[in-house]
Amino acid sequence: MSIPTLESERLLLRPFRSEDFEPMAEFYADPMSSFYGGPCDREDAWRKFAMYPGHWALRGYGPWALEEKASGHYVGLAGLYYPDGWIAPELTWALVPGHHGKGFATEAANRSLQAAYEDFGWETAVSVIAVDNAASAAVATRMGAKFEREVAFRYGQAHLYRHRPPSDM
Repeated sequence: MSIPTLESERLLLRPFRSEDFEPMAEFYADPMSSFYGGPCDREDAWRKFAMYPGHWALRGYGPWALEEKASGHYVGLAGLYYPDGWIAPELTWALVPGHHGKGFATEAANRSLQAAYEDFGWETAVSVIAVDNAASAAVATRMGAKFEREVAFRYGQAHLYRHRPPSDM
């Protein structure tokens, strides 16, 4: 499976590389990763990291690594997520420490949503956001997503946001 590389104004959305693991290991060691199944040790971080390209192999879509064009730095991930047993096809994003507050999550999530509709034929998308994750809720709201309901997910309670449909893109 060939993973496409996409571009936004400041970011490359590209396949993951082995060197992306170190910043992801730091992310999963940080308490802020509790919204994504962390914190955890390196061994569990590796399993989570390896799932991203595996998702592409099994579903034909998945999350992309985010690279800042200006610096070449890995800044996080964003993309399409729908593992077996998940609530619904999801638009997801996460930034590694040191890259918050710059608009990267919103930029990458918008580009990922465009790809979901235009390149992968999705007709709807949600984001499952932990109740205490105000930053991600703000990203979803900036994108025009609407709170739909509270749901239980593997890491606790979450708010399900429904993204605007393809006709509103």
